[in-house]
Amino acid sequence: MILRAIKFLIKVLFSIFEYFIIFLIGMVFFIIFSSRLSHPEVKEIHIPKRTEISKNHYKIGNNWIKKNEHGIWEMYIEGDDYERGLIYGELAKELVQYQEEVFVNQINTLVPSNTWQQLIRLMLGFFNKELVNNIPEENLREIYGVSKSFSDKYDYIATKYQRILNYHAAHDIGHALNDYSMVGCTSFGLKNEKSSDGKLLIGRNFDFYVGDEFAKEKLVLFVKPKKGIPFVSYSWAGFTGVVSGLNQNGLSVTINASKSDLPTSSKTPISILAREILQYATTIDEAIKIAKKRQTFVSETIMVSSKKDNRIVLIEKSPSKMGVYESKNDIIVCANHYQSNTFKKDNININNIKESDSHYRFDKVNQLLSQSEKFDLQSVASILRNQKGIYNDTLGMGNPRAINQLIAHHSVIIQPSNLIFYVSTQNYQLGEYVGYDLNSIFNSQKTKQLLIEKDPFVDSKNYQKFNYYKKIKKDISNYIMFDKTLTLSENKINVFIKSNSESYITYEVLGNYFKTKKNKLRAIKYYNIALTKKLASKQVKEEILEKIMDCKSMK
Repeated sequence: MILRAIKFLIKVLFSIFEYFIIFLIGMVFFIIFSSRLSHPEVKEIHIPKRTEISKNHYKIGNNWIKKNEHGIWEMYIEGDDYERGLIYGELAKELVQYQEEVFVNQINTLVPSNTWQQLIRLMLGFFNKELVNNIPEENLREIYGVSKSFSDKYDYIATKYQRILNYHAAHDIGHALNDYSMVGCTSFGLKNEKSSDGKLLIGRNFDFYVGDEFAKEKLVLFVKPKKGIPFVSYSWAGFTGVVSGLNQNGLSVTINASKSDLPTSSKTPISILAREILQYATTIDEAIKIAKKRQTFVSETIMVSSKKDNRIVLIEKSPSKMGVYESKNDIIVCANHYQSNTFKKDNININNIKESDSHYRFDKVNQLLSQSEKFDLQSVASILRNQKGIYNDTLGMGNPRAINQLIAHHSVIIQPSNLIFYVSTQNYQLGEYVGYDLNSIFNSQKTKQLLIEKDPFVDSKNYQKFNYYKKIKKDISNYIMFDKTLTLSENKINVFIKSNSESYITYEVLGNYFKTKKNKLRAIKYYNIALTKKLASKQVKEEILEKIMDCKSMK
């Protein structure tokens, strides 16, 4: 009963916030109000200061960091856990501090009220139990090492170690706070007859949006641990977990959020579990064994492919149970719902399939994969960049139904059998993908890059219009949520509409704008237009109808 009350309160309090704001609030306040934690026991060692080789290129012994010509940071670290952490922090200290500054600045803008902070503290209290006890000691020591390079500027929030430790649970906290509301990631795997060379081929979009500043400095991290398997992952500075990665034995890991039962306390962050699998598993069975021994406090699917097995499976985790799904053919598709027998009769999963945009994207990927006999790197990229609907119709730019929602933090294409890991560069997944050969990296530290061509859409007038649309949309959101001064002229409204005229979001945002202005007639007008467009889901339709009813009841 208490959990249901907390869940209801959370939904009411956060209903006006967009998904990235939910993430940020959850992240920082989880950090602020977690119990004080003592750092792990380590033998203190001296790490030399980094040496500057050239602009944006530093070294410490065999370890290095540099920024490539595509604007992506590349970092190689090796050694024991604590040593790796110290080197990571020293090499990337400006990047690590930049990411935290982005986090804190967002929160100071979003929640300036002490009263709200105290209320959120009460709601988040049950999440912070035993986090340290659910993270392997090796990871704790590595995280502690990185924390040494955190800025003193935010010590008023919590200790450096406490802050970074809880950043690793931020994805999970944000996921849990809003009744598992999420932006939907899409991934798929191919093998045998469906792959152009007959080998494993993985594509995935990580549609995780926390603002443009958050995604500005992305990091490809190559780790050669003393214990376990060397691996590469792609995310952001200061993060030692894994959301997309490949190890040198040809096992890949990617994660997709889902919905299921409400958690009651903190367990192992999903990114830490994914990291453990990547560092210690060579086969599917080994990956499953690792996943079974860890309890998670959010619901996620971990797609795992293995060169050794020539297999791809979905490990489906919730706070209370786990299932494994393996396709009977050469295609496996993952959106944001579960497919294993374990969750077939799960009511939350059933409702998620009915009410969210997950199944639509799932069907669209399957449709595209059925249209060609074989797929290579470029054709996989074209699927990840696809913005069309099931009937090849327009959904409007940025629709959550689309495989490409124009919000991805990153996208990756993986060839596990060839040990090649491609990462997106700029403009979501529209720019070039850069590929890395893991044998070349770990055997000789050479970063000869392979390329997948950019999408012509990135140079189009429509993409320019989308960037304008995104700016005005943000201005409207700031006006509604933070009372930032904004008056849109009729001309600006018309230009905004033309910038993304087929998107329901355009009209819903205008409806929100006029609803806030107390102009209920114009608000209802735009909400009704939104309802005529391709809506993301049944849930979105219900939300818009509810807004119309609110307007009608306004005096």
